[in-house]
This record gives sequence, structure tokens and C-alpha cells, in this order.
Amino acid sequence: MTAGRMDRGAPHPLGATPDGLGVNFALFAEHATAVELCLFDADDREVRIGVPWRTAHVWHTYVAGLAPGQRYGWRVHGPYRPREGDRYNPNKLLVDPYARALSGSVDQAGPIFAYPRELPTDDLTMDERDDAASKPKAVVVDGTFDWKGDAPPSVPWGDAVLYEAHVKGFTKLHPRVPERLRGTFLGLASDPVVEHLTSIGVNTLELMPVHEHLDEPGVVARGKTNYWGYSTLAFFAPARRFATAGGDAVREFKEMVLRLHAAGIEVILDVVYNHTCEGDELGPTVSWRGIDNRVYYRRRLDEPRRYVDFSGCGNTLNVPHPQTLKLIADSLRYWVTEMHVGGFRFDLASALARGPGGEFDHFAAFLSTIHQDPVLSRVRLIAEPWDLGAGGYQVGGFPVLWSEWNGRYRDTVRSFWTGDAKVVADLGYRLTGSSDLFASGGRQTDASINFVTAHDGFTLRDLVSYEKKHNEANGEDNRDGLDDNTSQNCGVEGETRDPEIRARRRTLARSLLSTLFLSQGAPMVLMGDEMWRTQRGNNNPYCHDSELTWVHWPDGLAGADDADDAGESLSMLAFVRSLVALRKSHPALRRRYFLRGAAAASGRPKDIVWLRADGVEMGAEDWAAPELAAIAFRLDGAIDDMPPAAVPRDDSLLVMMNGEREPSVFVLPHTTLGGAWRIVLDTREASRLGEVGRAGDVRELGAGSLVAWLEVRSGGS
Repeated sequence: MTAGRMDRGAPHPLGATPDGLGVNFALFAEHATAVELCLFDADDREVRIGVPWRTAHVWHTYVAGLAPGQRYGWRVHGPYRPREGDRYNPNKLLVDPYARALSGSVDQAGPIFAYPRELPTDDLTMDERDDAASKPKAVVVDGTFDWKGDAPPSVPWGDAVLYEAHVKGFTKLHPRVPERLRGTFLGLASDPVVEHLTSIGVNTLELMPVHEHLDEPGVVARGKTNYWGYSTLAFFAPARRFATAGGDAVREFKEMVLRLHAAGIEVILDVVYNHTCEGDELGPTVSWRGIDNRVYYRRRLDEPRRYVDFSGCGNTLNVPHPQTLKLIADSLRYWVTEMHVGGFRFDLASALARGPGGEFDHFAAFLSTIHQDPVLSRVRLIAEPWDLGAGGYQVGGFPVLWSEWNGRYRDTVRSFWTGDAKVVADLGYRLTGSSDLFASGGRQTDASINFVTAHDGFTLRDLVSYEKKHNEANGEDNRDGLDDNTSQNCGVEGETRDPEIRARRRTLARSLLSTLFLSQGAPMVLMGDEMWRTQRGNNNPYCHDSELTWVHWPDGLAGADDADDAGESLSMLAFVRSLVALRKSHPALRRRYFLRGAAAASGRPKDIVWLRADGVEMGAEDWAAPELAAIAFRLDGAIDDMPPAAVPRDDSLLVMMNGEREPSVFVLPHTTLGGAWRIVLDTREASRLGEVGRAGDVRELGAGSLVAWLEVRSGGS
């Protein structure tokens, strides 16, 4: 570290910006009385520099002679008055909210709390111990990178196949990934992993949080870690835990994106802007709390000492404040323009769209900012449309440009396959893109991100193997995680060697996945479901960085006890590949516009015809009080945004779904809906593939099974 002259520099951009001769530093701290820039050398010696220049609440200075790699932090002075909402404590080193990279880690045994930790409820007393040795330092970053003309692949929403993955968990056990790359960004972009994704047909990779995060003190006290990472420490910095040993996380993230893009796979990030790692008012002070608590956090009007908590994690970012909103928008633009990601899935997005009074607002500043932004309005925007506050469940409530994780889809499809006939009417909406939720807002089928499993909850295998959660290993007495999973165990709780039960589970799992890929909207698959992954009934394994949460690859299983699992894993993988191929082969499954129950072209049947198991078109009474969890539908091959001449021959599909726990008899419908049909999908009896049936023919569908037929027209085969 060779610091030279110091001058006023510029208030923009925020953070640390090198120019080859020195570094400009800028920090927003509206209510601070003084700010110190802290520079650290290789031996962790600290030099404090008072920053006298302030413009529009931004403290700024330029220090000549500094270069990329320089480590730094901030100390911010001001009143320590928790009752009034001020929590300044210059004894605590603070991470720059705009830090592009971090060095070092948080020592949770150190004095990282602004108050004496020995008095765990007395946050009114300021702790005067210095904690610089216990805190990570921000790092000045040279962001240059040869992108070789890269741009995110242009994947139309209708063609998107999303895959939710954890960077480490996906590759940690992959036997063909070089050991030094396993669990890293580069491992995710290695040839064996890319080959796996492309062989399935995945073109949109949704990564669980990759920002630097901090484990919650309570989790650490239980000897666990926040493996998932939904506890952000730095909104601009890729996590070093996903870099190779001694590697540069920023550069390796970019290299990962470049390689995935070359394979036709876009990268979207699961981002957590609804809360931070600092927790409630008794949490550690590592960044925003000590920089400007009033600006960055929502506080109770009746008791400013306490936080408003819509996240369930102790705090909620004060998004209506212009500076907090700017921080989020700047971070998002950075990941798009500098890191080349193609979009975002927003964790607990409802919390971001709440107004100053806490109510969900369709015209919230956050939503309006995204809508008008020339960069952010053009990337994929996916909301997790709920939070933990009153009125927070907002599925269908986000504006145009947004897609949403469709929790209604997940719940209804799961319920149907447990044999619940009451959900048949709702199932009709879910299979066709959820027009009841999205059409009135001017959106199309791509607004619905359909899924049956995600990181929250059971894996696909566990969904058909457990009826109760088994989270004992989390150390919270099995209190955490959802109690209602709409799951079934097929007769035995957990793993079993009973061949009949195992076969029943595989049938149900294939039916759930088939429903997903035969539905209108964008399908999302959970990492490892295609390889029959289990978490042994744990539906909230966020704190396990272990083989419980890592994907076990089929060619890595060994030994007699794993032989059956390896075979089932390979079988499920082949099945998922066939499902994606089926979806990609038939435009009728990838419509942009909602089905209308009307003919798309003269002389053709309605775009969708709903049928009872006996082959008769459903009437109002069948929707209102269905006798069985058994339904069929004919999906016409002519679609309204494609001329009939361009429709592939034999593209009309007939789907039969038996959600009952006993076999059901189905009848192929009248010749007006198709004279002959050929089975292209059977989730229970693969031997029936290619079998041809004609109008009036009877077929028995086993319990929990689904069969899809392709129309055979005259002259077809």
C-alpha cells in the first residue's frame, strides 16, 4: 500500500473506482457526522483517513497511488441512539455496500456487535472495542475482462427450460469434474456439467444466491452454516466460497458465464434484496446498520429502535428510500452490464414492492424503477410473489414485464396427484398458464413459472416418499420448514426396498414432471430431481453443506446398496430428457397466448377440449363437483400466433391424467376430436409407447399415472 496525495475526488460512482493512478472512494451516509476511510496493508495494519468532502450526503475522496487489490473499509461517526434509530459506532469497521469483492471473513467470536454481546438484550449501550481484526475488508477491483463479444443467449420465454441449482451442491460430488473445480463457478461451467445440462435441454440456469453472505449467529451457535446463502453481506461481490483455492471470484464468475453462454445457456441469479445479514436490532453491525440505519432499514414508527420484519429474518430493507432503491438498482445493473447475467429471481419480492406505509403497492417505487430502466426492463424478471407480512401473498399481482414463481401451480398439481378431486377446477387454470392470475394484467403465459419442487421444500423423490418433514438434523427440534407439503409416501415413510412401493413412487414422480412439461408457462426443474435426489425428508436443509444437500451423480454411486438407486437415477434422467424433447417438438405446448376454449382456425376443434374419463366433454357440473381426480384434455395443434400451414402434422395432443390412488378407465373421445392416436408418453408402462388407439377405445390408467397421445391423421403413422 502506497497512498499518495488525497483530494476531494467525486461523489459518483459510489464504492471504490480505480483509474490507473489512484482510487476514488465514495460512501452515502446521510446522517453521519464524520467518516473515515480505512486502508489496510498486507500485514493488516490500518491507516485511517478522515474524509472532509461531502456532496449530497455522499462522503468522497480520491487517493493517488492506490491500485486494484487494495483492501479497505469504513468507520462512520454519529450518535449512538438506538431509541431514535441511530446506531453509529466508529469502533466497528464497516463493509462498503458497493464492494465488488471481499477479503477475509467475519469472526463471530469477535466484538462485531455495536453493543456488548455479554448483555444480549441491552443494545442501548455502545460497545467501544475495535473489531477490525474480526471483519472482512472490501477489495478494490479491476473489472476488465475479455468477453470475446459475449452476450446472453436470446431464449424466447416460450422455449425456456429453467433449472434451479446451487453452485457448490451441483458439482461437489461430480466424479468427472476435476477435484479442484468441484463446488465452484468453474466447476459449474466444466465440460461434464455443461454436457449434462445441454443433454437435458436446459437453457436457463437459475443460481441460488451467489452474493457474499454471512451466517446468522444463531446458526453458527448450532454448529451449522447458511449453505443456501439467503443472508446477503455484499450485493456486488460474488462469493469466494465458489471460487477455486486462491482464485479470483469476480474473474471466475465471468469465466463461468462466458462458457455457459457459449453452450447456449443463460444465467439468472436468485437475489436477496428484501433483507440483509445484519438481522434484527440485536444482530451484528457489519455494514448498512452502522452506515445509516435510518436510510437502509424499515423501522417501527412507534418504536424506531425496532425493525419492521416482512422477511422473517429480522429486518427489511427500506426500499422506498431513494438511496436504498439506488443501491438495489445499481447492483442489478452491475450484474447485467459487468457480469453479463440475463436476469433475476427476486427472493420475497413482495417486500420490495411495499410502500412507505408497508402496504403492497402495484405502483411501488421499486417496480416503477425497474419498468423504466433501459437495462433492467429488458432482462428476465421473476418474482417470488410473497413475503411474511400481512397481504404479502401476491401471486398474479406483479405488473407487465414480470414473471412469477406460481405457488398456486405447485400446490394444485401436488394436490391433484394425491387424489384430491376438489382441485380439478383449479387444475384447469394451472395447466393452461393461469389466465385467472395473469391475463387481466396484460401478461401472457410466460408470466407463470411452473414448478412442483424448488429449493424450499421436498425434492421430487422426497415428495412421493415422505408425508412429514424430517428436519431434526437442523437443530431446531423439527420446528422449522413447512408442516404441510401436500406430499405422500405411498405406504411407507421414507426409504424402502419394497419394489411395488418404489415403482409407485417413480410413477407418481414421472406424472408430476410430465404435468410440468405439458403445461403452458415456463417449466422449472430443481437441481438433481432428474437424477432422483433425496434429502432424506428434510424440507429445509438450508444449514447443511454436506452430502445431504449435494447432488449424487449416477456414475458416482458405487456398491451393492447403491445399485438400485443408480439404476433409478439413470432411468429418471432419461425420462426427463424425453419430456423436454417432447415439449420442444410441439409448439402447442409452448403457446404465448392463453387458451380460449375456441377454434383457432375454421374447421378445427377448440384450442382445448376438457374431457371426463369417459371421453365426454366436461360440463359445468363436472368442474363444480368432479367425481374423481381423473381428467383428460385435447390440445389442438393449430395455434393462434402461427399460420395453420406452419403447424407440424399430427401436432394435436390428448392427455389423460389419473390422480386417483386406484386404477381408472379412460375412453378415447369421439372421432370429431381425432380418429386415431399414438401413445408418446406413459408414466407407468413405457412398453405402451407407440401403441395406437382409436375413438371409443378403452384404456386403463394405473394409479397416479399419466398418458399422452399424439394424433395420427390420415396418411400419418
